Order: sequence, then C-alpha cells, then structure tokens
Amino acid sequence: MSRPLDRFFDPTRKRRRIRMPLARSVRRVRALLIIVAVVFSLAAGRAVQVQAIDATAVAQEAADQITVTRDLPAFRGEITDRNGEVLAMTADTVKVMVNAKLIATNGRMNGEMTVKDKEVAATAPGRIADLLVRYLGGTASDYMAKLIATGPGSQAGVIAARVPAATFREIAQAMSDANLVGLSSVSAPTRVLPNGSLAANLIGYINEAGAGAGGLEYALNSTLAGKPGKEVFENSPNGKIPLGTSVLIPAQNGLGYQLTLDAGLQWQVEQILAERVRQTKADAGMAIVTNIKTGEILALANVPTFDPADVAKADPKALGLRAITDPYTPGSVQKTLTFAAMIDQGLVKATDVVEIPGKIKSGDNYVSDAWAHGKIKLLARGVVAKSSNVGTIELSRKMTKQSLHDYLVAFGLGAKTGLGLPGESRGILPGADMPDYTRDGIAFGGSGVAVTLVQEAAAIGAIANGGVYNAPHVLASRATADGKVAQLPTAAPRRVVSEHTSKEVVSMMEAVVMQSATHTFTIDGYRTGAKTGTSKKLDPGCNCFKGLVTSTIGVAPVEDPQVLVYVVVDNPQRGSSGSSVAGPAYQDIMSLALPRYGVTPSKTKSPRLPIEP
Repeated sequence: MSRPLDRFFDPTRKRRRIRMPLARSVRRVRALLIIVAVVFSLAAGRAVQVQAIDATAVAQEAADQITVTRDLPAFRGEITDRNGEVLAMTADTVKVMVNAKLIATNGRMNGEMTVKDKEVAATAPGRIADLLVRYLGGTASDYMAKLIATGPGSQAGVIAARVPAATFREIAQAMSDANLVGLSSVSAPTRVLPNGSLAANLIGYINEAGAGAGGLEYALNSTLAGKPGKEVFENSPNGKIPLGTSVLIPAQNGLGYQLTLDAGLQWQVEQILAERVRQTKADAGMAIVTNIKTGEILALANVPTFDPADVAKADPKALGLRAITDPYTPGSVQKTLTFAAMIDQGLVKATDVVEIPGKIKSGDNYVSDAWAHGKIKLLARGVVAKSSNVGTIELSRKMTKQSLHDYLVAFGLGAKTGLGLPGESRGILPGADMPDYTRDGIAFGGSGVAVTLVQEAAAIGAIANGGVYNAPHVLASRATADGKVAQLPTAAPRRVVSEHTSKEVVSMMEAVVMQSATHTFTIDGYRTGAKTGTSKKLDPGCNCFKGLVTSTIGVAPVEDPQVLVYVVVDNPQRGSSGSSVAGPAYQDIMSLALPRYGVTPSKTKSPRLPIEP
C-alpha cells in the first residue's frame, strides 16, 4: 500500500520535468517586485510627508478640531443719576446651554457605554429637568424636549437665557453633586433698568445685538459698550482639557456716566405729567426742570413713554425723545424773547403806553387777541401780562427784522442745543430777509417759528439768569478706564441780554402771575414769574391746523431765579389754554422742586405793578 508522499521519496520513481519558459518567469517576478516597491514607496512617502514635511499642518488640523474660540462680551458701563442712583446697568447673566447627546451617552460620546452609564443616561433628562425647575422655575415639561437627543441636529442648544451667573454656578454644583453632565454656560450680560421706564426716552435702549439703539445708549454707545475679549481653549466631549492650550484676552468693560438728572424728581414729574395728559385727554406731554444757574437738566419727562425691557411691544412714536425731536409753535411763551430783544435795544420800557386796536393787519390776514375788545391802552408790562398779540406786533415793528433774527439766534433758536442725543431738531427760524407777516407771527409766537422744548427752556432760562445763556446739558461726568471720575466739559456761558433787561422781563413774568384770577401759577412761599402759550397745531397731512399746543413756563424765585419748569401738553381735548391745561402740572412740579433743592423762600411779597396807564 503506497503512502501519499511516497512519490516524493521513491528513488525508483522517475521524476517528470516541468518546463517553463525562462523569460516569462523572470518578467512575472520583476513585475511583482515593482508593484511591491511602488506600494512601499507610496506608504513611505506619505509617512515622510505626515511625519516630516507636513507635520506642523497635520498637528494644526488636529488641534483645530478640538480648539474652541469663544467671545467674551464686555459689560456696558453704568448710567447713574446726579445722586449715584443706578438708572441703567449690566447684570452678569449667562445662556444655559444643553448638549443632549452628552446626556444620552453620560459623557461617553466617543467611547463604549457601560451598563452603569446606560442606567444613568436613561434617567438623566428627568433628573436634570427637575433640577432646572428648582433653580429656574417652570415645569419639567418646559425643558424635557431639549434634554433628549432625537437626532444629529438636537445635540446642542440654548435651554435658558438671562440666567444670573450666580444661579448657574449653583446649577453646575448641583449637577456635579448628582454626577450629571450635559449643561454648560455662555456669558451673555443683560442690560437692566432698575427703575423700569423711568427716563426711558432719555436713557434709550439697546437692540438684540446688545448695541445702543436709542437715547443716551445710542449716543454714547462707543464708550458705554467697551471692547469684547476672547477665550481660546482645547475641548473634549467631556469639557475643557485641563492641560490643553488656553489663551485668554480679557474684555474691557465700558465706561460709566453720571447724569445731571434727579431720579426722584424725574419720577414725580413723570407721574404729574402723565396724570395731566390723562385728565385733559391729550395726545402727549413734555416737561422739563432745569437749574437756571448752570443749565443742568434735573428732569426731562415724555408721555407716552415705553418699557425699555420690552421695546418690541412699544409704539414706535413713543420711542424717541420728543423734547428735542418734535418742534412746535411756542405760542405766547415766545413773547418773553421778543420783549427781551426790544428792551435790550432800548426800544421799549415796561411802563410805555401802547394803544391797541381790536385787530391788526398782517399780510393778507388780520391778527386779534384771545379776548374780544375794541381800542384799548395797556402798559408794555400789561401787553405781556394780558398776552396781547396785537400789542406785541405793534411794538415789535419798532425793531428791524435783522435784529429780531439775531437775538433769537443768540437765544439758541434755529440750532441744536448740543445735548448730543440722536434725532435732535434745529427747529425753524426764518432768515433776516423774512416777510413782514412772518416777523409779526414770530413776535407773538403764533407762526413763523418752531422750537423744541429744550431750546425754548434754555432761551427763557437765559433771560432769568441775568441775561446769560447756559447750554442745557444732561451729562455730568464719566468714569475713566482707571476708575477715576472726569467732569465732562460744557459750552462756555454767553451773554445774550443785559442784566437790566433780565430783571425787566422777569418782572413782567411776575405780573402774569399776579394778574391770574385762578392763582394757577402761585407757589406758596415763593415769588414766581410765568408765561403761558397756546398755538394752533399744523397737520402736515392736510397742511391745515388741527388741535392746539398748550404750555406754561415759569421761574422762581423772582429775586434770584434758580429753578425753571416748562410743561407742554399736545392736543388736549379738555381745555384750550396754557393756563388751564399745562398750568396745574407746572404748579405741582415747581412746588416740589423748590423745597427739594433747598431754595430759600422769598422774604418779600410780589408787588402789584400796574398794567394799564
């Protein structure tokens, strides 16, 4: 019996020779060796490229895949009132981020989950939801949808915004104590106005991007905003790599500003004005309180206003600061400026006798007074006290149109006040080549000129301040980067009329108070001077007059004027004069302001100076 391998070892068995062409065999071996050489060459070349030539690039690519760059927002500077009360500040808040995939894997995103990991991951969403309810409120169902991974797109997102940073630190500690993962935070400071809508039209608001979009927030945005920083670090699915690359460029917080505004007085003025607008069923109202000696704005109220925390729901018409953006015809308040110009030129004295007809022709029309009368005689003081349009026109015609124009320019009309707030109007002031009828309209404030509340208040303030104009301002100081406080410069005072003129016109304003049968402008304990205004309101839609603008302005005490109050009520449906509509609000505000600043009561009584010859 033969064995399977016997044929190889049987010496008697003849071997069969297998012949193969030598050339073909050599070619096959050579081809195989070439293929092997090429493959090894490519592999070796790639190894050289990766390890030597492109080592830096490859390392950078790997680092980029785990490197995170995060912007660090700067905190906007604070805005405070004259007493240091915070009007606008930035709260340290964060966005709470969730990584649902991290929760679903219990942090094992790139590794195999253990049985324990699976058990924890199964209950983690519910436990984290309960934890969020404990610190943020709401119900568990409010959070569950974002805590459960449903696909690639549900891996990460914002689960809560505007969360105090201190609250998130408590959440993070609670998560750590419970051995839970999946929540993180991103700094997202929130602008906060502690007093709600107080002075909202002046302070302004910020947009969704965190930039100033109105008021002082817009005007001062470049310095309030500061400069954001940046953080660069290496990250893994389980968080920052402790020993990885880390670069921190700190944010530079914005500068803070202190205003001349008095928050307490501002609140009171806003309440008084809002109530007056409501009672008279008016469209809007404005009020200002200034320090006559310095030009500081102590209160500046607008009604209606808005909630800066919810600008999206605000009426767009209520967002601006109409005290500087909406010019109006000032009415008889303008007569104080006209008489100041005439008295300063020596053209009129308070005791001059004026013959006043029932009406006077101006252009193609006639101008009459608010009360019907025939030919009467008044002293120049009486023309102001009784607010005679006809008498004012007659006297003003003694003055050249050039000089009237120049005095009004010196009083700040036809130019921005320099407050530096967005949307400020120059008002309307015709040139010296104005028609005669325009000059007449400007003289008594019925037409031809338009002013803003701040413009007119500053002009009357100049008369009361001994004839010296102080530019109105609301910015007092700024905190520099090193924490020091720098006073902000103001425009240099300028003389507009003489001190004698100032006293004469203020005396005329006091005569207005003394001639009032309603005692609307009387302030207990103080001698005051006042003037009212009522003008027709021009409707651009129909180019016709619709409604009225009513106002009252006053200064106190007459012996040494220190406080000015000006109230304007737009289009009242109840009442039709500055005295009856704006007067009560003026009286309430002035009665609050004088004792608030410790102004010494008058030691003498107001004289009853004659208004008729």
